[in-house]
Amino acid sequence: QVRLVESGGGLVQPGGSLRLSCAASGSIFSGSAMAWYRQAPGSQRELVARIGLGGSTNYADSVKGRFTISRDNAKNTVYLQMNVLGPEDTAVYYCYQVDSRAAYWGQGTQVTVSS
Repeated sequence: QVRLVESGGGLVQPGGSLRLSCAASGSIFSGSAMAWYRQAPGSQRELVARIGLGGSTNYADSVKGRFTISRDNAKNTVYLQMNVLGPEDTAVYYCYQVDSRAAYWGQGTQVTVSS
């Protein structure tokens, strides 16, 4: 019933930018907190950024000042603008949705930062 579809990943050079999108369906998007996680090879999945129902945001220290999370409730979409990317940002990025009843994950999108 709930489907989260990420897009926008790919290969980018160090210092470059990408914008990830996550389109949600089958849920009440406006009633859900949203987040982006990432998982590098051999590492645990970590929280990158989250945005609450009222628009409050939180960021991992490693991305603060470089990444921006936003949401468009009219489009049922959450975004992650990623600037000044470095090799340490290489990972699979996952969209995450949680409300008072359940939590859901997207399929992930690969981001590779390499020269």
